[in-house]
Amino acid sequence: METALQQKSTRRERWAWYLYDFGNSAYAAVVLLAVYSAYFQGAVVGGVEGWPEGRGSMLWGIAVGIAMLTVALTAPVLGAIADFSGAKKRILFFYTAMCVVFCALLFFVQRGDWFIGMLFFILAEIGYRSAQVFYNALLPEIADQDEMPKISGNGWAIGSIGGIVCLLIVLIPIVLTKSDPLVVRLSLVFTAVFFAVFALFIFLWVKERAERRRLPEGETYLSLALKRLGHTFREVRSFKEFVKFMVAFLIYNDGILMVLDFGAILGAVLFGMEQQELIIFMIIVQITSVVGAYLFGLIAGDFGGKRSLVLSLLLMLIPVVWLYFTNSKLAFYFIGGWAGFALTGVQSVSRTLVGMFSPPGKSAEFYGFFAVTGRTSSFIGPTIFGLLAAWATKQFELQGQIAELAEQSGHRIALFSILAFLLVGLMILLSVNEKKGRAAAQAAPEAAVPEGS
Repeated sequence: METALQQKSTRRERWAWYLYDFGNSAYAAVVLLAVYSAYFQGAVVGGVEGWPEGRGSMLWGIAVGIAMLTVALTAPVLGAIADFSGAKKRILFFYTAMCVVFCALLFFVQRGDWFIGMLFFILAEIGYRSAQVFYNALLPEIADQDEMPKISGNGWAIGSIGGIVCLLIVLIPIVLTKSDPLVVRLSLVFTAVFFAVFALFIFLWVKERAERRRLPEGETYLSLALKRLGHTFREVRSFKEFVKFMVAFLIYNDGILMVLDFGAILGAVLFGMEQQELIIFMIIVQITSVVGAYLFGLIAGDFGGKRSLVLSLLLMLIPVVWLYFTNSKLAFYFIGGWAGFALTGVQSVSRTLVGMFSPPGKSAEFYGFFAVTGRTSSFIGPTIFGLLAAWATKQFELQGQIAELAEQSGHRIALFSILAFLLVGLMILLSVNEKKGRAAAQAAPEAAVPEGS
């Protein structure tokens, strides 16, 4: 098995792929999870005089939703272009640079600057999410079917370590300065540099094996991409298990990303956690994520992707229910650790299943569908959570609760939206037949699309 893999990729290439995740996980940990989300909700939007409680969560949800919708509209077409033109790395470089630049520009977002705070974040998030499509699409080029679970799990585990390292580095000055806004903003610049440095290896060391094909006469990459997508849609009956899996993923992934996007905000609102406490909380989440990614990579290899995914989703339900009932800050740390272990298993195994269900020569295209499915769902989910939390907060205020308590009650009500997405997605996932899905992918002809059609 190792021999077959060595013929396909070198150890250096696999480490370059891992190190990209090491870098981009720093962005996720600092911007999405621990620092910027709470800073935006509390300091930026909280600095707008006269705005009600809950407005920060609502605007954060809208910003995430806009970014997700943009990726949903562009990823499938770009994925098809990348497959045909052998341009995965070039498109990956563009979106990585986009994320790095606008992450650094978040430095200029200060108290009350909610518009540029949303704008720069949306552009950084588009870069981050779009780059993941083409990063994931390189997985089938460096791993065979049997090694995918292990390599995907290793990538997620090493990536989580990157998030821990970056958080530990930014934690020290934030604690020493008692969350000075300038230091918080500088941590965003450091994160951008951290991501850029560790992303370099994938561009220097990984060889893209897909060959660039000549365009048929009278075609453009866009027109050909649309035809390839149309052809894949017409063939979709041959990939029924993949379609069922995508429907399940569309729904349960919403619950996962809502936890990620609002984790720091929930800590700040429900438990009054300060910036340094949130960073410690996210370090715990990242540590357990390393364990979860590694173990679920092994479990998926031994027991199959679907069964491993079902187990991780069941484990994910527990911390969400626990969070609704607890008022203990200490318990919130344990909840975060449990959630980190489970949600990384969900993400890692989901990525592996897409690779297993992808026909030869169409990995970027199928990962594009993977992205459009997840991003379409994610446009709905964070927006629902933010609007539901704001609406429920208003209702509790009308019932006579003070503003702070009403905001806490509103966010607890919004937790039910996370549970709903996880449960419905799990029910649909149970109908997926993994063996049939893998067999259909292997039986498909490579890049089966007539070039001149």
